[in-house]
Amino acid sequence: MNIFMMVLVALFMVGFYMISSPSQRITVQETEYAINRSDLRSVAQCAVAAHNAALRGYEFDDICAEQNDIVTQTICLNSSGAKTKCEIVRSKKPDANYIITATGVMDGKDYNEMMEILESDFADSGTFGIFQDGKIVSGGTSLRRSVPRAIIKEMNLTDGQLVYLTQYELPDNPVAYSGVAAPDILCPAGTVQTYRFNRWQCVAYNTKTNCAGDMIWDSDLMDCVPDDSRKPLCADQQTAVLIDGIWECINPFPARTCPEKMVARLNYTTLEWECVADPNVSEEVKKCTTISSGAVYGVLGSTLRVSSNSCTDCEKMITDMETCTSVCVPDPSQINNPSCYPDGANQCNGNGRAFYFGFPNYYYISNVSAVDGVPVPMSAQYSKNRKFNCMDCGERGINQAASMPPYTVVCN
Repeated sequence: MNIFMMVLVALFMVGFYMISSPSQRITVQETEYAINRSDLRSVAQCAVAAHNAALRGYEFDDICAEQNDIVTQTICLNSSGAKTKCEIVRSKKPDANYIITATGVMDGKDYNEMMEILESDFADSGTFGIFQDGKIVSGGTSLRRSVPRAIIKEMNLTDGQLVYLTQYELPDNPVAYSGVAAPDILCPAGTVQTYRFNRWQCVAYNTKTNCAGDMIWDSDLMDCVPDDSRKPLCADQQTAVLIDGIWECINPFPARTCPEKMVARLNYTTLEWECVADPNVSEEVKKCTTISSGAVYGVLGSTLRVSSNSCTDCEKMITDMETCTSVCVPDPSQINNPSCYPDGANQCNGNGRAFYFGFPNYYYISNVSAVDGVPVPMSAQYSKNRKFNCMDCGERGINQAASMPPYTVVCN
């Protein structure tokens, strides 16, 4: 009997030692530490989720926010640091806009563990940390972000709370622009429908439409031309001249006078003043006794410089016997001339191909009676070389109604 009791006592002592041994107590302590650390990490994760939802304008209704007393507010401040409305009033924005998320107050013994969690898991979250003495202490950095007093007062912030602070810019009010209804127009291939200068136009892609100074875009010439609506009214003996794209009033030479029946006029090519015939003085027009060998074209009354051979090999000279004015016009009989078209006229035969003449400008066209009433295109795809050129329209074909070979050709 005594031996049996001694065995029971020995078993009891062994069990008590096993239960109360240091190794078993360490296991219990490590488990409690892991559970507490997991709870603190869950609080931080819930605060970050609630804050991110507020940044994106979403409603965060997870149960973790209620369990940990997590609240999020949007607070705006004026220039003096006082709370103001988060809206734009008469184009005036608040000076500072904040979104703040705060948790409940933590136990002081959990500060170190929470700082370790912030350093390891939320090092890139910015101003996210423990609120202490009016500042946010973040994990992993020595920087401390001061919280404005108006926010501390509004949210009743207390030491030991986990606080996430974000400052943002209030977006501008959207502006509604009224458009112009597009008319029922069809633009050809390679062009786009654009509303400019109070009307709809078909313009080519990637064309220069922004003209500097006192220039304006001409959709027919496809180039910037002087804007006459901006031409200034100059004083007596002054002339408005476009210099570097800007209208300026220029004085003529004051120390020199022109002969009788002549007036001073500015040469727009050289920007020099010249004496030319006064257009207000009428002169008797006589029949031409001789025909000048040099053919020229230009505005009557202007100073014309005549060379010995003004017409090209592809042109012929026409002289008005009443006014003795000579002009150059295209000569279709010269198409086979290698100087006019090196490849020969037979190289421009076939469907979709035809000759056109490279008119240099609109004044030249006005002297060619063969194209009276026919619109002559002057875009960049047409050469202005005063020769006959071959236009290859390809599969598009030639617009017979708008074309008049060999003077002008328009593709469909």
